[in-house]
Amino acid sequence: MQINLASISKNELTLIHWRALRLLNIYRFFIATTFVAIFYTIHDHLWLDKSQITLYNQTSIIYLIFAIVAIVFTWLQQPAINISLPTQTILDIAFIIVLMFTMGGSKSGIGLLLIITIAGASLVSQGRLALFYAAIATIALLLEQSYRAITYEVEVDGYRQSAMLSLSCFAIAWLAHSLGKRMQQSETLASQREIDLGNLAQINALITHEMHDGVIVVDQKLMVKHHNVQAETLLGLGLTKNNDDWLNLPLNVSIPDFASAIESWKNESVENQAHNAGITKLQTETRELRLRFLPVGANREDGAVIFMEDWSQTQTQAQQLKLAALGRLTANIAHEIRNPLSAISHANQLLQEDEANTATTQRMLQIISNNVQRVDQIVKDVLELNRRDRTNQESIGLTAFLSEFYHQFCAVESIPNGAFKLNMANSTLQINFDQRHLNQILWNLCKNGWRHCTKAEGSLQLTLIKNNKTQAIRIEVTDNGNGVPADIRPHLFEPFFTTENSGTGLGLYIARELSEANGAKIQYKPGEIGSQFALHLSKS
Repeated sequence: MQINLASISKNELTLIHWRALRLLNIYRFFIATTFVAIFYTIHDHLWLDKSQITLYNQTSIIYLIFAIVAIVFTWLQQPAINISLPTQTILDIAFIIVLMFTMGGSKSGIGLLLIITIAGASLVSQGRLALFYAAIATIALLLEQSYRAITYEVEVDGYRQSAMLSLSCFAIAWLAHSLGKRMQQSETLASQREIDLGNLAQINALITHEMHDGVIVVDQKLMVKHHNVQAETLLGLGLTKNNDDWLNLPLNVSIPDFASAIESWKNESVENQAHNAGITKLQTETRELRLRFLPVGANREDGAVIFMEDWSQTQTQAQQLKLAALGRLTANIAHEIRNPLSAISHANQLLQEDEANTATTQRMLQIISNNVQRVDQIVKDVLELNRRDRTNQESIGLTAFLSEFYHQFCAVESIPNGAFKLNMANSTLQINFDQRHLNQILWNLCKNGWRHCTKAEGSLQLTLIKNNKTQAIRIEVTDNGNGVPADIRPHLFEPFFTTENSGTGLGLYIARELSEANGAKIQYKPGEIGSQFALHLSKS
């Protein structure tokens, strides 16, 4: 979303002009009220031409009414500012000229009010029309003086006073015009700075929003000034109903543990600051967080920027990198092992064919043969694992595939009738998957289940399930064995982890890696009896 900051600044500038015009209206109301009050409180009226007393009274009352009407229209902001201001200013000049005429002309000193009126109107309009107002006032002054000279045959000396007053009006108008230009330049610069700051704020918000780490900025009072969505998620605040309440409270009230970590960082000694580099850990209800603090200013008391990351996720990523490196290493080693392993296997077969072997010798040779086969299986598994990223996905009809797999597995593993059952309710399910990988995954899971089940009827079951609400598909492999102890479950999918002397420890790890390579996921569920592995698939 992009905000038009220039439009906002223009609207704010118009509001400023209306507020300034209201001040001018208050000044006008005060002046008009003064003219009326003087007339009704001072009864001798010596400052007036006796022939103009009625005109003064009528003009001052009309001027007061005009001042009240102007206040109302300005409050309603009608008409537009570029119409209201010139109209009111010209009428001000007209009323002041008439009142000045009734009080004896320019020598009365009332003409000085023109300077205040022109200065105020020019400042409100930022110097625009300032010289125009001065010209109108000058023309009005000259007309008033000329009318007075013709009507009353006064001395020419009055023109000198009118001229001086006119020059004063132009001088004030020029000063207001210059000041207005500077004000306009300052407002333009301020508007540009506002746009730049707004764009910078949007960029900062976009950057922090796209960051995988959580970010929180706090001030010296531990009030949150800025944060991103990831911070709410990591702190477990995104799931709460009123998750914005914590933003209105200091962190020592809303999240005390987090505030304690900030205070500990503030109070670190110089030696610890250099050693820890502003990094600490925080245990929440849902996860362990790694916090990195940076001061907002030169002093840690001024506030801090806190970067948060899920420490368990970081450890998992590091573990995956280690396992990837280990996979490449073991693949290279596996290639090197195959040649000597083939030689050992061939030599062992030749020795087994010797008729002079005793029973003890034959048993020893059989042990060698079994272990050679085990090592060879490890090599095959490692090489298969190294090719997990090269998938060849295709559309697979699960009913036909599982039926063929079921019969093939029963034949190869010599499964008695009834011990292994296949359960399928939906015959139209299709998925995109590497067929060779799917066969390998199910073979590893079923072989693992068959090894641990009781071998009785229905001990091992392969079930195809579809969730009609979510359209999710999963294949479950369930056995009735002793299950997996709780302390072993976290290590089930680790490579080379096995509880048996004959196992390689790669079966479940390979199944998981091949599943993830095809966009699927394997999940272990402990049952009341035995174990269950669920392969979660996506419908094509």
